[in-house]
Amino acid sequence: MATTPRGFAAMDPAQQRRIASQGGKASSGSFDNDPKRARAAGRKGAAAQPVEAKRLGGSRSHRNR
Repeated sequence: MATTPRGFAAMDPAQQRRIASQGGKASSGSFDNDPKRARAAGRKGAAAQPVEAKRLGGSRSHRNR
């Protein structure tokens, strides 16, 4: 089943290049000029992690070495 391009893929190449040249700053997800928003996102992410994951940290990531 073929689908039609949507979003970025559906834009004309010149518009894609213009947006891509901004390196993510065109996105509303950029925190460059809004430190309050960045802090709030960090707190939200930390609160979403289970306590057990916070306690273990990265200790499990090197288990197979």
